[in-house]
Parts: sequence; structure tokens; C-alpha cells
Amino acid sequence: MITKPICKINLGLNVVERRPDGYHNLETVFYPVPITDALEVFPMDESFPSPVDCDLKVTNLHIDGDEQKNLVVKAYNLLKQDFPALPRVHAHLYKGIPTQAGMGGGSSDCGFMITLLNQMFALGLSEQQMIDYAARLGADCAFFVVNRPCYAEGIGEKMQDIALNLSGWHLAIVRPAIPVSTKEAFSLITPQHPAENCRDVVLQPVETWRGRLTNDFEKSVFALHPEIGAIKQRLYDMGAVYASMSGSGSSLYGLFREPVSLDSFNDEGTFKTIIPLS
Repeated sequence: MITKPICKINLGLNVVERRPDGYHNLETVFYPVPITDALEVFPMDESFPSPVDCDLKVTNLHIDGDEQKNLVVKAYNLLKQDFPALPRVHAHLYKGIPTQAGMGGGSSDCGFMITLLNQMFALGLSEQQMIDYAARLGADCAFFVVNRPCYAEGIGEKMQDIALNLSGWHLAIVRPAIPVSTKEAFSLITPQHPAENCRDVVLQPVETWRGRLTNDFEKSVFALHPEIGAIKQRLYDMGAVYASMSGSGSSLYGLFREPVSLDSFNDEGTFKTIIPLS
């Protein structure tokens, strides 16, 4: 069975308090974006001499680290604990979503893996049960079980549907080849509640968002990497009605009324695309 994990952008991202467990409570609006990976899973032959229950192969984009520590494998292993009859599987993950981008690529693979296994092997999990499993593996993972515009609180697992439709807008995304440490970005933030909740702002016209819809990570990330902040300004100079960093970066996005050329973003390793939203 094949599925295509999508990615997301954050429309506003505010770190409102530090939790006793060391995590942070957030307020954000997740919006799904049709840039995809491809994830194929099929049962492993009983005689196949694999030392692991989920044999993962990642292609197209290089990801550092042991593939057995990938969130796809962690999702399988988590379900295996409660469903010991879950068959051994081969998994092939073709990466199309840029990494270290603040777009949730790894989290999406996790959420889609849980959904795929539930469907493929008739586990009978409800959407809420899948959300609960995904939330145990990462802050953004739960969103990729629902994949529709949501306002999120907690670490991202407490979600409410939001009546937001950006159809007709053109979404430009630029991810420079600059790695951003999420841990370091968090360490430089002083949690506080914003002047306006992002949920309330995004229900107003996009033309009113600039200066009101904020990402708390921008201040620390732009201070560490001014060239990332410069990309946001360039998007505004090109005519973006609203521009922001997604997540903890390093992707920047802009909402445009009309399609624009991103040819000027030609640094080596830069990912760039413009997508008509529908």
C-alpha cells in the first residue's frame, strides 16, 4: 500500500509557557500543504532474514542517522506494542518534503504511517486513538492524522478544526540550505501569550495579518541567521500580502495574489516552489 504524506505551514506560532515536563505549550494554526513524500509499506515474507520487524529504506533525500530511529519505524514499533500480531513489514520512504524546514516532513511520515497501518491491517483505531499514538512520538505528528486546517494548543496535540480556506492564493516557499537547531531556537525564547490569539487573526482577511500574526521563533532564528530573515523581507518586497517563517525554520513562505517567479532564490541547496492553493 502506498500513501503520500503531505507537509504543513504554521500560521502563527506562539510559545506561551514552559511545562513541568520540559516541553512547551504552544498556540498555532496548522495548514496542510500539498508537497509530499511517498511511503510504501508491504508485508515481509515470513522467511525473509530481517533482524528488525520494520525494514525501512529512505531514498531521494539524505537523512542523517540510523533508519531504525526514523519516525516511520517508531510509529510501527509503537503500534506493535499494543498489536503484537502486526506483521513484519518492508517500508520505502521517498523523501520529497525538504528536511530541517519547519514543515513537518518527519512528523507527517509518522502520522501517515499510523494511518496506513490502521487501514492496511484493519486495526480498528479511531481518529482520536491515532492522534493519541502520534502525539506520543512528536509535537507535530498528531496533526498529520487529521490533515485539515486546525488550531492547536498543548504541544500541538490538542486540535480544533478551524474554518479557514486559502483557495485562490499562491503559496511561495523558500527553504535555504541553512540548518536550524530547534533546541537552540527554543532555548532563546521567553514564553509569553501574544497580544492576539492566532486563531482569531487567521479568521480575518489575509491583508490584515501582517504585524498581527507572529512566529515567536523568528526573533531568535533571525538573530542567529540574518540571511533567513532577509528572505522574509524579500518575499514582502516581491509583493507578498503576508510572509512568515514556518515552525522553527528554516523555511519561509509568502502568500501572493498572483504567481511570482522565485528564480532569484538561486543559492546552492535552496528549495523553492510556488503552489496555487485550492
